[in-house]
Amino acid sequence: MASSPRIVAELGRPETPEETAARKAESSRIHRNSRTIRNGIAALLVTLAVVLVIVFAVPRGAMPPAEPIDVAAEAAEVQASLERTVIVPDAPDDWTINRATVEGDGATRAWTVVYAPDRGFINVAQGFDADAAWPSRLLSGRSATGTTTIDGLEWTVYEISEPSSTANISYALSTPAGADTVMIYGRTDADTAAEVAASVADDVRALREETP
Repeated sequence: MASSPRIVAELGRPETPEETAARKAESSRIHRNSRTIRNGIAALLVTLAVVLVIVFAVPRGAMPPAEPIDVAAEAAEVQASLERTVIVPDAPDDWTINRATVEGDGATRAWTVVYAPDRGFINVAQGFDADAAWPSRLLSGRSATGTTTIDGLEWTVYEISEPSSTANISYALSTPAGADTVMIYGRTDADTAAEVAASVADDVRALREETP
């Protein structure tokens, strides 16, 4: 004896052939979509694994350290190029030399060496044919606060209470050197600046002797 059609609970009656076909089609669609998503995730994981293998397999050497700057050699090149005497600062061996070059400040060009001690920074600059206002321009308009004598030379002192307003410069020294002006300035203290000033004292005297 033939069995009675199955009653679908949601409908409260047996499915029609059209409803049965629609239900099976929807079930097949859901199954296909689920398989597609799984396949996509699997492909993504495979791709990620390949990328990781490449990243970790390719050797990557560290960047070579920068060549140390020879201040004396750079100074000799500048001196030969400009045909004028330039100072050669002598800083402690453990200080890093970040830059040694000729820089411009409006009408004044300056041979500048930038040092990085353990703390702060300190610049040594020789302003070629610098006018009297050049030190103040470098210090954002700051005026001198006194004088000091270092190795027999008198230097003008600039003590800056708010370094944030002067590119973090907290202390500076300046002195005439013939037609030029030598400045020592940076995020530093009086003792450190004086140490550098003493290292260029002979050069400053030589520049003064060149000018009648």
